[in-house]
Amino acid sequence: MKRSTILSTLLGALALAVPQVEAQNVAVKTNLIYDALANINLGIEGKLAPRWTIDVNGNFNDWTFSGGKRWKHWMAQPEIRYWFCEAMHGNFIGLELHGGQYNIGKVNTNFDFLGTNFKNLKDTRYQGWYAGAGITYGHAWMLAKHWNIEAELGIGWSYTRFDRYPCASCGSKIEDNAVHNYFGLTKAALNLVYIF
Repeated sequence: MKRSTILSTLLGALALAVPQVEAQNVAVKTNLIYDALANINLGIEGKLAPRWTIDVNGNFNDWTFSGGKRWKHWMAQPEIRYWFCEAMHGNFIGLELHGGQYNIGKVNTNFDFLGTNFKNLKDTRYQGWYAGAGITYGHAWMLAKHWNIEAELGIGWSYTRFDRYPCASCGSKIEDNAVHNYFGLTKAALNLVYIF
């Protein structure tokens, strides 16, 4: 399925899920952390009830970096949020799903985290897909009538299937259709939000 079709489907589902489109019910956002990492991203959040919203974020990176580095991916991340005070202000918790595809290699990392060996990214390339779920916690601060800043962290689980190659541009596989389960950070956001 084409990436544009996936993104259009997600945005259409959000539009159908939001019962009313009027002031203070819909917001668009960009994750400043992803922006700093050269990931194109966009989020849309819609109010479902006084304390409930649905948030859909997507990001995409198809840039080619020097030295044979690859960090190509696309991801969609829908989330249901419960706000402790009122929608789009203050503290919230959420349940999120995430999924996408990746092509990552020749990235110099030197750490292991909860059973995932990120050191392998230095000498090998991974190409595959993933899907998972997590829980989130965040806070939104009002900057002005239509502007918020929002911080959020999420932890969860991801299931992935991948092919592994010996280097960023080599074609012979080391592993075929391998499986890995990841548990850890699944979301980190510092969003600049515009509320209609």
